[in-house]
Amino acid sequence: MKSILIFFTTLSISFSIYADKLTIYTYDSFVSEWGPGPIIEKIFEEKHNTDIEFVSVDSAATLLNKVILEGDSTKADIVLGLDMNLFNLAEQSGLFSSHNINDINNLINLPLKWESNKFIPYNYGYFSFVYNEANLETPPKSMYELINSTNARIVIQDPRTSTPGLGLLTWMKALYGDQAGDQWKRLNKKIISVTKGWTDAYYNFFMAGEADMVLSYTTSPAAHIMFEERYDIRATTFEEGNYLTIEFAGILNNSINKDLANKFLKFMLSEEFQSVIPSTNIMYPVINIKNLPEAFDELKVPNFIQIDPKEINKNKDKWIDEWLNAL
Repeated sequence: MKSILIFFTTLSISFSIYADKLTIYTYDSFVSEWGPGPIIEKIFEEKHNTDIEFVSVDSAATLLNKVILEGDSTKADIVLGLDMNLFNLAEQSGLFSSHNINDINNLINLPLKWESNKFIPYNYGYFSFVYNEANLETPPKSMYELINSTNARIVIQDPRTSTPGLGLLTWMKALYGDQAGDQWKRLNKKIISVTKGWTDAYYNFFMAGEADMVLSYTTSPAAHIMFEERYDIRATTFEEGNYLTIEFAGILNNSINKDLANKFLKFMLSEEFQSVIPSTNIMYPVINIKNLPEAFDELKVPNFIQIDPKEINKNKDKWIDEWLNAL
């Protein structure tokens, strides 16, 4: 009888530990030692006496593909790190459940109205071409100038494997529509490399001096100011506008911890979570936090451009083929 009691006690403890663990799929940089993941994990675990397990992949596109392939067998409670170019595909996947947070737009501060009962935004930014002003004295003021007037060596990321790469694809389409293929042909004359991801493009090409401009975010210079006290790295804000990216998280239908998962989504909109974002994910928080780093005062905020996520999901493969043909 004693051994049976020990067995069921052990089983109960094991089940309790498993049931209280929150499994979150996200992208690599979020959980890196310099990313927001470790700080956020510590705060939430202590706050709710629970355990978070982050499972990371190399990009947002890979993230969504992973949960789609896993389907009902996925171990994830939450997917964190999808963006607006993947919004409709994620919504149509049928894998995500509704959250229980009301009045989202009264809680957040975004350039546009948030319309979703499945996903919660946690940061946003604008795609841009980043440059060193010491090496590029007359940066382009528009996408038109970038394509037609700038003699810079440019590195971008592949839209099939990279969030910024897909952002540029939709940016070009938003500006040029049916003429995007012709504009890609002109721009490609200046592109010296197309990398799989952001890190390779930014550090191995741009920061190594192999490229004059890199596809990144308007917030990227803030990192150089905060951590290196460098003010020579700048980002373009174009006359036509810069493409807006909003990153969000959602709860999987198969989550066995929906109550805890909803607590995490609410936590994402707290001062504790949001105050970590600017200095780690180098993006804008989605609420008005008390102390935005001073480095963000140096940044220009552009007008934004965005295509309806339904149009992106419907036409993305065709746009990628157009881009490949232009190469």
